[in-house]
Amino acid sequence: MSTNTSLQTASKEGQTAERKFNVLFLCTGNSARSIMAEALLQRWGFGRFMAYSAGSHPKGQVHPMALQLLRQNNFKTDVFRSKSWDEFAVTNAPHLDFVFTVCDKTASEICPVWPGQPMTAHWGIEDPDQRAEPEQQRELFRRAFWALDNRIKIFCSLPIDKLDRLALQKRLDEIGRLRPDAA
Repeated sequence: MSTNTSLQTASKEGQTAERKFNVLFLCTGNSARSIMAEALLQRWGFGRFMAYSAGSHPKGQVHPMALQLLRQNNFKTDVFRSKSWDEFAVTNAPHLDFVFTVCDKTASEICPVWPGQPMTAHWGIEDPDQRAEPEQQRELFRRAFWALDNRIKIFCSLPIDKLDRLALQKRLDEIGRLRPDAA
């Protein structure tokens, strides 16, 4: 029997069924890391998760190198847009189960109150959008992508319905402390 019944829902037949978890990835500009995390969770979540991304100060467009890297890894990119976290702090926004910050700047900002009291963790990844030579910048984007890929695969493998809230929070925090180069 699950100790985390708040993360389950009953089906119409009255049986307990795993529901889809809503996950929001936050970054200041919502142009690279959070977008890549959204894409990766949609792929590796196998229907268990609905991924979203947003930024505290969105740049208004997704970084071209992020889009290029996603396309190179067979992601459809026409669905991604840079958007404000305000979209997820309103009454009719999706009920969030998890909110992960992927940049240090956003982690230190005062975030909106998220409906539903989601579990949160900081999964900081170095900003790939730095002033660097094009090949160096491509390498920063690749590192960020693969570090996020590793963390998201670990997150997807968690037995969420079998962990109590405290144990789950511990695991989420551990994922955030993984070295990015351990991917």
